[in-house]
Amino acid sequence: MSQIAVYPGSFDPLTKGHLDIVQRACRLFDHVIVAVSNNAAKKATFSVAERIQMVEASIRDLPNADVDTFAGLLVDYLKAKKSRLLIRGLRAVSDMEYEFQLADMNRRLYREVETVFLMPDEQYTYLSSSVVKEVCQRGASVDAFVPPPVARMMRRRFGSKR
Repeated sequence: MSQIAVYPGSFDPLTKGHLDIVQRACRLFDHVIVAVSNNAAKKATFSVAERIQMVEASIRDLPNADVDTFAGLLVDYLKAKKSRLLIRGLRAVSDMEYEFQLADMNRRLYREVETVFLMPDEQYTYLSSSVVKEVCQRGASVDAFVPPPVARMMRRRFGSKR
C-alpha cells in the first residue's frame, strides 16, 4: 500500500525551511501532498491561488510531491485523501508544545493518524514566513530565505528593489 503523507500549512509564503521539510518527507514517503490551508478567518498576504502557484513552482522537481488545498478540519482532509500520515515541521523547542497539542487533538479526532515531526536543516531553524514578509516589506532581499519563484512573487507584491 502506498504511503501518502500530508504536509499542511498556510505557506504564506513558502520558505526554504518549508521546502526542506517537503524534500525530507519525499525521501521518507511514497507520496507527499503539500496542503495549503484555506482558512477564511486568517488574514493571508497571498491568496490561496498565489500560494498554490508558489508551492507548485518550488516543488516541480520533486516527482512524488504535489500541491492541494483544504478548508475545514485537517483530519477530514486526511480521510478524504486516504492518508493517516501527517507531516509537521519543528523549528525550535518553542514549537513543540503547540505542535504536541495539535497532534493530540488530531489523534483524538482520527485515531489512525500518525504525526511525523521533521526538523529542517539548522540554517532554517529560526526562519518563519512572518519574518520573511517583514524583511521583504522593508526592502531587503529575501533570496536567501525563499525559493526563487517565491522571491519573484514577493518582489512583485511588495515592490522590493532587490
